[in-house]
Amino acid sequence: MIRIRPALMLLLAIVAFAVCLRPSFAADDRPNILVIYTDDHSHRSVSCYPEAWKWVNTPNIDRLAARGVRFAHAFVGTWCMPSRATLLTGHHQFGVESMRMEGQYPGSTYDPEKARFWPKTFRENGYTTCQLGKWHTGTDTGANRDWDFQKVWNRPKYPENSGHYFYDQLIETNGGEPELVKGYSTDNYTNWAEDFIRGENRDPDKPWYLWVCYGAVHGPFTPPHRYRDAYPDAKVPTPKDIFPPRPGKPAYMQKINFWELGSDGQPQMKGGKFGGRTVANATSIHGNSLNGWVRQYHQGVLALDDSVGRLVSVLEETGEYDNTLIVFTSDQGFAWGQHGFKTKLAPYDANIRSPMIVSMPSKLPEGKVCEHPVSGVDLIPTFFSFADMEMPWKMHGHDLTPLLKDPKSDWDHPSMTTFTGRAYGSDTHTIPTDKEISELNGIPWYVMIRSGQYKYIRTLVENEIEELYDISADPDELTNLALTAAYQKTLKKLRAEAVAEMTRTGWKLVDNLPSVRKLEF
Repeated sequence: MIRIRPALMLLLAIVAFAVCLRPSFAADDRPNILVIYTDDHSHRSVSCYPEAWKWVNTPNIDRLAARGVRFAHAFVGTWCMPSRATLLTGHHQFGVESMRMEGQYPGSTYDPEKARFWPKTFRENGYTTCQLGKWHTGTDTGANRDWDFQKVWNRPKYPENSGHYFYDQLIETNGGEPELVKGYSTDNYTNWAEDFIRGENRDPDKPWYLWVCYGAVHGPFTPPHRYRDAYPDAKVPTPKDIFPPRPGKPAYMQKINFWELGSDGQPQMKGGKFGGRTVANATSIHGNSLNGWVRQYHQGVLALDDSVGRLVSVLEETGEYDNTLIVFTSDQGFAWGQHGFKTKLAPYDANIRSPMIVSMPSKLPEGKVCEHPVSGVDLIPTFFSFADMEMPWKMHGHDLTPLLKDPKSDWDHPSMTTFTGRAYGSDTHTIPTDKEISELNGIPWYVMIRSGQYKYIRTLVENEIEELYDISADPDELTNLALTAAYQKTLKKLRAEAVAEMTRTGWKLVDNLPSVRKLEF
């Protein structure tokens, strides 16, 4: 009989106890999560969306949708910085405390103790976290705190380089000194993502979260040279309300006017070039017409489509595909002439509706479409659910897993989108009297609700009209049903839903809302 000494017995008992306490992911088969995040990228530019023009062709993104769930109505954010803040915190813009614009545009900052980023929690619980590409949320990128590996174009930190969306970018690696990197940015970011998936800069025994943030297809919408002859016959119909007046819309919408008729009678952009604040080389490649700009924009999307195909291929090549949740989406959409715009920001689908596709054929159905409207804040609880991890704080969104498993299942949650310009956190509890703060590019603060087939917009200006659209019957949002007697019951219902969502998510502005205009019928 083998005799075990008491000291050895104690050691074995300690080891056995430690094994019992060991987290369930010790033999870690939790899924990887790959988020492919594009910029200013309308759902209309992806050919698997029925709103895309017939000449649009994005085969790799379409293939991702064929092997996953395509969300027909997704609203991630309203513009670059708050959308990214949402994807880092799980909160709407009004819930991101301490975030603020500061210094030379696009300078910004935040307190990491007050604006906590959830990838740190993944990192602390056995995931390798990595972010590549565009960074636009404070000069502090979270390197070595939230991310195990990070290689980014830090726009807020280097304003003089912040217009270089596609070439000659200053790139930081793990928070170090920047280096000037040549080449087309979309391709560069994809190269780095392929390297990471193949095993560079990560522990091979850990699952990973990879957030690839492309600068495309943001202005100046520069396509790579290989696609500058694509779509030679691209033409788009002139939007019905490209020029004012716009009956039934708020006062600010009567002033939106970025287009004019050219000598050929076709719409062209005023000023002859795109007027982004930090956009370099913004002259159109194909002329200043609406058709020319839309063609150039869609050529840039082709490089993104290449990247989606490459990333899926490397997942298959490395054997990671079956265990990787892939999310393809954008910070928001982009309007081309609709309602007179050439930008995002405004509460209309043309401006802010994003593509969103989620794919993991080993666990989720393929080739499905979810018609329920969803929000960017819903992605974070979904990631924590797939990682089998408790969320570190209360999130604003809802776990999308039930919809991913059955896109037609009941879904009682309205999708809320909010716009508070450059203000975040407690700075949004009251509407500033300074017009430059209470508006951004002439667009006032608002709260938007998508519930079923209806959209409700409350422009946060005293005595302003509300807006209500039946998206099924009026996808271009031309007829404001809030001004008709027949829809007052629906209007009141959605107004109440907006107040309820503001209350649920802790937005204190709900106690200081400006009054809406009273109508008589």
